[in-house]
Amino acid sequence: MNAADENLVIELSMAELREVTRYAVACAEPVLAIFERDCPDDSRPRAVLDEARRFAAGGRRTKALRVTALDAHRAARAAGEMEHAAAENAARAAGNAGAAAYLHPLAKATQGGHILMSAAHAARALEIDAGTDRNVGAGYVEKATGLASSIVVSVLTRYPPAPGGRGRVGELWRELDASLRRLATGSCPVQRERGIDDSH
Repeated sequence: MNAADENLVIELSMAELREVTRYAVACAEPVLAIFERDCPDDSRPRAVLDEARRFAAGGRRTKALRVTALDAHRAARAAGEMEHAAAENAARAAGNAGAAAYLHPLAKATQGGHILMSAAHAARALEIDAGTDRNVGAGYVEKATGLASSIVVSVLTRYPPAPGGRGRVGELWRELDASLRRLATGSCPVQRERGIDDSH
């Protein structure tokens, strides 16, 4: 993709942004318990998930959503400084769930992170928590594939594939990206035609 391609504007509705955010929240929620176990006095990741749920349910994209997303990433840095690597990734999953509401309609590969980095960090949190068992991370990628509605898949495939780099989290992002793109081409089992709300 050249620079001109990256300036292409992608069609993206507010309803689609809400569905992407709903998906990111659903991917981040299972690892919140890891963060709160290791950092019980820090409510920042929970706060951003609450704000993201409000937006996904039809609320406005408020300043509070952006502020709490940044706060969750600060919580991640604090957890990392305390050598709680699983908690750090859990907090980043939450922060990225909040950032999903700010997916930009530009055809840049990095924008796919707004859709999938919540799931990638959640997968990494779980595999670290399981003694760095990569099978656990791969299993969560499979689960996250199943959570994605047809709307999420449609939005993702308007963007270029995930870029290289970013270590193990980047690998998990690319695995999930590829899995969802296979759904779009029909080379995976048929995607359920429903939203994330019905998955719980």
